[in-house]
Amino acid sequence: MIISSAYAQSIGGGDIQSWTSFLPIVLMFVLLYFMMIRPQMKRQKELKTMLDALQKGDEVITSGGVLGRISKVSEGYVSLEIAANTEVQVQKSAVQTLLPKGTLKNI
Repeated sequence: MIISSAYAQSIGGGDIQSWTSFLPIVLMFVLLYFMMIRPQMKRQKELKTMLDALQKGDEVITSGGVLGRISKVSEGYVSLEIAANTEVQVQKSAVQTLLPKGTLKNI
């Protein structure tokens, strides 16, 4: 035979080098968790508690930008009074912000 077989050489001390090669990836996932995932979970939890605490008379802003006072609350829907004798029904999940009392009078 003219060409001899070539065999891959094993690297000495492979245990330490395998851990150090994965260390940057592990650090990126830890950083991603604390910078993006954890704050998003906190915002979702705050939004859920705000939606569960909605009651008649609260002043809110919807995701579409409609301002109104809650006149009726049901399981999945909220009736907003956006003007005198004008009510609109929206899903609870469309409510984005709970305003302080008396905000609609100032606008």
